[in-house]
Amino acid sequence: MLFKYKTDYEKIAMGLLSFIPDLDEVSHLKEELTWYQTETSRQLYLWKNSSGNFAGVIGVELNKDYVIIRHLALSPSDRNEGNSFTMLTELAELYPDNKLMGTISTSPLIAKWEQTH
Repeated sequence: MLFKYKTDYEKIAMGLLSFIPDLDEVSHLKEELTWYQTETSRQLYLWKNSSGNFAGVIGVELNKDYVIIRHLALSPSDRNEGNSFTMLTELAELYPDNKLMGTISTSPLIAKWEQTH
């Protein structure tokens, strides 16, 4: 289940975002969190696995007709295509009138997800 980011989740979000190779430095992580918080068109969601633990994070930029998935990361123990697809499906349900699109790094996963939906 996806949960909209709140400052209470800052350490959890930073931990999950740190699994993204470009975001392994604390200063860069804080910049990314600030980036998501400064505009209403940007959202960060945390994902809880079936055990009820926060295990994933997905960062998006909202536009009129589409949602760009900027970041998607899962904890190592939950890292699999099925969980990634679950996150994308839940995101699509939050924005039913928008098409999901990706960046260079997230597009391959979104293309695979689209083939199954």
